[in-house]
Amino acid sequence: MTAIRLDGLATAKAIKAELAERVIHLKQKGITPGLGTLLVGDDPGSHAYVSSKHRDSAEIGMHSIRVDLPANASAADVRAAIRDLNDAKDVTGYIVQLPLPFGLDTNEMLELIDPAKDADGLHPINLGKLVLGVSSEIDSPLPCTPAGILELLKRYEVPTNGAEVAIIGRGITVGRPLSLLMTRKGIDSTVTLLHSASRDVEHAIKRADIVIAALGVAHFVQPEWVKPGAAVLDVGITRSAEGKLVGDVHPDVANVAGFISPNPGGVGPMTRAMLAYNVVQAAERN
Repeated sequence: MTAIRLDGLATAKAIKAELAERVIHLKQKGITPGLGTLLVGDDPGSHAYVSSKHRDSAEIGMHSIRVDLPANASAADVRAAIRDLNDAKDVTGYIVQLPLPFGLDTNEMLELIDPAKDADGLHPINLGKLVLGVSSEIDSPLPCTPAGILELLKRYEVPTNGAEVAIIGRGITVGRPLSLLMTRKGIDSTVTLLHSASRDVEHAIKRADIVIAALGVAHFVQPEWVKPGAAVLDVGITRSAEGKLVGDVHPDVANVAGFISPNPGGVGPMTRAMLAYNVVQAAERN
């Protein structure tokens, strides 16, 4: 068996083309969606990621504003930058790039974001709406990576109704919100959320129809753990001693799974596409 590749690059490209059409319609009404980013510090990965988001914005036809602060920026500096982005009329959605430098309270800064402009979908109000929205439509922004995972599954017609899902990792950006999304009515999966204290992780993965690995441990998911034909999505990423980016899923899983998302090239591009989606949706909503 050779798994069908869940191509995040191709799917994200299709989503961005759809968004570009929506941006054209908005501009015809005198509305230009605008992305804002706030980056604090010198982390190379964060700088590269923020730059890619601005390239996406230009490709889609959105306006974008980039605010960079030095690593020694004070909490007051960050608060002031967030207030400016909240007030900016030409910014319909923005993100505070994580991680923040040591000494800055991440939760405090996220709570200062205007929930209507929360392009990452991580404000407590928006996460709370996700908790409450079991069956109703959710018009608030969703966390980008979980939304990207779900969109990838939908576009490749991976069945979720009644599916057993194993999510490895309970972080706020992937595991926790994804478990809520997958159990909503209309998606109707049964989720096992695995973490460092979980017992018999291998058995939980073996019975899963869909496996999402988001823990950041190189090649953690082994081929003998995977049910033949299962969909396996590799989200976590680490850097090897040679500097190579390595995912959480062993490459040989592709010989067992029915569907597999590569890493890099799978969920990462979808996260960026869904960020742009949130910004465009905010412009349409407002």
